[in-house]
Amino acid sequence: MGEIVLEMKNIVKDFPGVRALDDVNFEARSGEVLALMGENGAGKSTLMKVLSGVWPYPTYQGDIYLRGKLKRFYNTKEAEASGIAIIYQELNLIPELTVAENIFLDRQITNAFGMINWSKLFAETQRLLDELNIKDFKPTDQVKNLTVGKQQMVEIAKALSKKADVLVFDEPTSALTDKEVAALFEIIRKLKRQGVCMSYISHKMEELQQIADRVVVLRDGKTIGDVTPIAEITLDQLISRMVGRDVKDMFPKGKCQRGEKMLEVRNFEIDNPDLPGQKKVKNVSFCAYKGEILGFSGLMGSGRTELVSGIFGAPPGPARGEIYLSNQPVHFRSPHDAIEKGIALVTEDRKRIGLILGQSIVQNMMISSLETVANYLGVINQARERNLAQNYVKQLSIKTPGLDVKIDTLSGGNQQKVILAKWLNTKPKVLILDEPTRGIDVGAKVEIYNLLNKLVEDGVTVIIISSELPEVMGISDRILVMCEGEIVTELTREEATKEQIMAYATGSRK
Repeated sequence: MGEIVLEMKNIVKDFPGVRALDDVNFEARSGEVLALMGENGAGKSTLMKVLSGVWPYPTYQGDIYLRGKLKRFYNTKEAEASGIAIIYQELNLIPELTVAENIFLDRQITNAFGMINWSKLFAETQRLLDELNIKDFKPTDQVKNLTVGKQQMVEIAKALSKKADVLVFDEPTSALTDKEVAALFEIIRKLKRQGVCMSYISHKMEELQQIADRVVVLRDGKTIGDVTPIAEITLDQLISRMVGRDVKDMFPKGKCQRGEKMLEVRNFEIDNPDLPGQKKVKNVSFCAYKGEILGFSGLMGSGRTELVSGIFGAPPGPARGEIYLSNQPVHFRSPHDAIEKGIALVTEDRKRIGLILGQSIVQNMMISSLETVANYLGVINQARERNLAQNYVKQLSIKTPGLDVKIDTLSGGNQQKVILAKWLNTKPKVLILDEPTRGIDVGAKVEIYNLLNKLVEDGVTVIIISSELPEVMGISDRILVMCEGEIVTELTREEATKEQIMAYATGSRK
């Protein structure tokens, strides 16, 4: 095992009314990947923000040591200069600039006259890409033309260009394809061989088993148990450390009987606006019933998100087909029309589409149903608004010091619960959820599964899209598999297997 590169000792961080970190101790070594796990709100991101200078000294208590030397970071620049680099889940790149410009932003290679030396800039960028064995794009490519996975590689190259001693990955695979994940893992293994010290934040145990060496768990701002070799701990033990209790059933399932047909879609198609003559969704027909959770599975790009966006009145291109709600034909020209008829959509990208960042919890909860808290003149009854919001905070166990805190200060799991509260307040007949548990922890996932079961018991029809096969198999009553814009099969909960779903999703079985 390599030498200790990073030590964080007795770290305490307080926010108004909340102790986010409570005497946390953390160390990482050269040539290893140390997994950092915990529920959303456990303190993982806060700890990394202390490390990276986002929360500067002395806004926290405790000590940070790099290779045995005490460090005080008063801003992020000082942390970067000391060799700390963090690759966040939300990538921090400028789409209109090239790969080279993004990697050397604020550190451009210049000539004697202070002008950018483009040939050296591109050459140095190419050297970095070669070192990482990245061949899928060039230094001159614009970042906006790269996939999320390739943009992640740009972030890694940028971190290494700063001679990072400590590299932190924060949920790096949440939006990557399987191929992109494999490429990322190969780079991480190469960095391990080079002696780089890495910490990896993830909720995906199967990922950690592939690349992590040891694991440490945070719960309620405290380190729980000892740092443990990943090979010596089971999933059940990890979950117990994370949530403070045994989770006997990861996918709790209610016992509802399928009732009347609530939603029917017939011959639905959506044109590809970028490729004339091609379709994102091709002749899709299906039904969803009361008393069931209908799951959609398929690879990224299979048309799942485009389909539900179209049903919700926001297709990515011209759409055709028929939609029936309670056996009555409906036509949604916009999401407003869909909401009025009782359709709600929890979008895949919660930060870009699902939330109004910078606004409060109560504002985000009520934005889709202001008429429920306003009088006939349109004046909002703030007391009723806050009472409704407080009820949802209690019902959904949302961890927050108050209703007026900004939504972007909450953890991912708690942000997702706020989005659910927003749509529950519209009293939907059909609730569609697109990747509802992406980037949130095990405990929060189970809470959301229990909520979905309760909604089904109360008569709400639930449709869920998930890229996680155990999830879609565990909570769905029926599973529709999509491939290249079409529904290629329907499987019941009892007959579905991972192998079957993947065979249909990849087009190898039709």
